[in-house]
Amino acid sequence: MALSTTPDVSHPEPQADLLFLGLGWYYVTDTRAGVHRWLVVPALRWWYRDAEEAHEAGTKALRALWELGLHPREREDVDGGVLEVEVFGQMLSNPIATSAGIDKHAQVPTALLALGPAIVEVGGTTPLPQDGNPKPRVFRLPSQNAIINRYGFNSEGADVVARRLRHRVRKFAYAMGFGTDDEAEKRILDGEAGVPPGSLVPGRLMAIQITKNKQTPEKDVEAVVQDYVYCMQQLGKYADIIVVNVSSPNTPGLRTLQRVEPLTKILKGVVDAAAEVPRRVKPRIMVKVSPDEDGEDQVRGICEALVLSGVDGVIVGNTTKQRPDPLPKGPALPPEESALISEQGGYSGPQMFERTLVLVKRYRKRLDEDLHRNPDKPPKSLEISASIAPMGGLTLSGDPETSVSLRPASKECPESEHLSVTNENGEQGPAIQPPTEPLRDSKESTPELVSDAVPKSLPSVRRDTSSRKPKVIFATGGITNGKQALEMLEAGADIAMIYTTIVFGGAGTVTRIKKEMRDEMSRKAGK
Repeated sequence: MALSTTPDVSHPEPQADLLFLGLGWYYVTDTRAGVHRWLVVPALRWWYRDAEEAHEAGTKALRALWELGLHPREREDVDGGVLEVEVFGQMLSNPIATSAGIDKHAQVPTALLALGPAIVEVGGTTPLPQDGNPKPRVFRLPSQNAIINRYGFNSEGADVVARRLRHRVRKFAYAMGFGTDDEAEKRILDGEAGVPPGSLVPGRLMAIQITKNKQTPEKDVEAVVQDYVYCMQQLGKYADIIVVNVSSPNTPGLRTLQRVEPLTKILKGVVDAAAEVPRRVKPRIMVKVSPDEDGEDQVRGICEALVLSGVDGVIVGNTTKQRPDPLPKGPALPPEESALISEQGGYSGPQMFERTLVLVKRYRKRLDEDLHRNPDKPPKSLEISASIAPMGGLTLSGDPETSVSLRPASKECPESEHLSVTNENGEQGPAIQPPTEPLRDSKESTPELVSDAVPKSLPSVRRDTSSRKPKVIFATGGITNGKQALEMLEAGADIAMIYTTIVFGGAGTVTRIKKEMRDEMSRKAGK
């Protein structure tokens, strides 16, 4: 009997299967893949008619993909070095950030960072858990690429979010070989791994947005302050930036806290609490303000509160109670969207861009005027906390970037070295002109200063350097492409934040915007 020698081709070789799967994985997990914008987003919108359910499904999917190593990510250095910016002393690879609301409960900050932004903001987080407003509370306007939401700060509470972030830090510590105990966590938070303590990623930062509980009456400013301080105490050590939100339109009375007196009191409370965070480098403090508080007196008052409180910057923009005209101008909204436009809540979308741009220019002008009005004005106060230094004497720490070391006078220690400043890089220099008389030479470890430059009682008050440092501005509202992001930066913003455009553009949005920025920069350079 003759045997057939024809090869069996009914089953492809295993290598071909693996190659096909590998190429598919490589494509789908690249943020440049069109599938994220043109397939995933429409599929979520079709499958989940409710916008909030679609958002939650997307978050769960991203978390699961991250755990499996199948998450979308930037595969190349698409920033190319040309988009680098310096913010809060950190060199960031690009000036793009994602706004709070994308990751309300800090479930996927690392996965979001993998999509390409230099800063990810999570939250907002309240001191106690709260459900937010009744559902449905999120509405899509697809023809406008816009959203109306009235979430009302649905939050798991600061304690739950803090536990989640602590687990994240300890998991990172274990991967780095530090262990998983308290000491391992402290070493990571103190920077021994060489990464920012919030983001845990080089050249990136993580912000945590905090706010008050709905049940806390806005008229009881002391209680409001305690809400924000509690959030800082629980979450501060896990954040590179803490964002104080006093501008959501969905919490009754919240925006009244943007008046000078209550806002200054709230921000001072948060600033003081930040100084007590048990970490070598303290978190920076920003405040998020409303686009609807755009009167001249309102802007001036908010800027005054920023200066008086000593916060580090402001996020200009939030959702608006107003309903802008449709884009493009002329055609009416589809019937189903016309019915939704009157829903109560904050509106976000491309129509906000021009308003945000104008407001950024005004804030930059006002804050710079405050800076240059008294450029040589000394700090209003000096925060000094004392601890025993290794060589005897005291280490006095104030600003997160600076510590002041005092040592008892001795023959081996010249007078000019009694008081010195050490920055975070370990560089030393004189803090003040040495006193005309030597410090008291004794065997006691506590020195006595014969000078009025530093009070003998060593008070514990915040050192306000706001008159010397420009305030950082993040801009959020209506940014949908690279050209608009560049316009925001040219208007005076340090960072351009995006939110709604990711909802409609998918996981590749940040990569697309950065490419458009580079293309626009090349176009201008070629003129």
